[in-house]
Amino acid sequence: MVRNILISGASRGIGLAIARHLSAQGHRLSLGIRSGQPPADLAQHHCFAYDASRGDEEAWLASARKALGPVDTLVHCAGVLEVVGLLDDFEAPLERMLEVNLKAPWRLTRAAWEDLRAHGQGRVISLVSLSGKRVKGLSAGYSASKFAQLALHQAIRNTGWEDGIRATAICPSWVNTDMAAANCPLEPDTLTQPDDIAALVDSILALPNSAVVDEIAVNCRLEP
Repeated sequence: MVRNILISGASRGIGLAIARHLSAQGHRLSLGIRSGQPPADLAQHHCFAYDASRGDEEAWLASARKALGPVDTLVHCAGVLEVVGLLDDFEAPLERMLEVNLKAPWRLTRAAWEDLRAHGQGRVISLVSLSGKRVKGLSAGYSASKFAQLALHQAIRNTGWEDGIRATAICPSWVNTDMAAANCPLEPDTLTQPDDIAALVDSILALPNSAVVDEIAVNCRLEP
């Protein structure tokens, strides 16, 4: 099935890898990219200057519909990480993370809901994090925002089930991206690679409504 897919955070890292992979599979894409300018190899796809902190999901969806028609798949990749501990000054950084990691995918899903419902096999894939399933170290703020995003995923799953909307949360640990480079002490080649996550997304989209992957935990190292 060829799908009409919105991908947020498509300018780099996991989002870009997913866009390239799904483009190669022949899907029609609308890419949410802050600059609005896609890489040359994705120039054939619709792009929108999307900033997840601005609340312009309705405008993006309207533009995508004009280019693609009704949207049947969302891939929420936009995310932000700020290291905030329990005893740190947390209000402003936590609000920034909640805006991008929770509120933006919530708004975009609501905006696209009627398209997803009408399709009968709508899909919502959320790049969450293993930090949305457990807290390691002292990073309270990022984990709090990702726990909230995992709760949003579960609400999407429950609300859309009867209308054929299927939701999957992908929860990786460290992936070889700019975000990891700034925060992770491990060597890049020991991390999960963005293309590995892209391959998972492709596999999820190939499954029917009767074979749902609810959550996938992906790790590059053994955790107790």
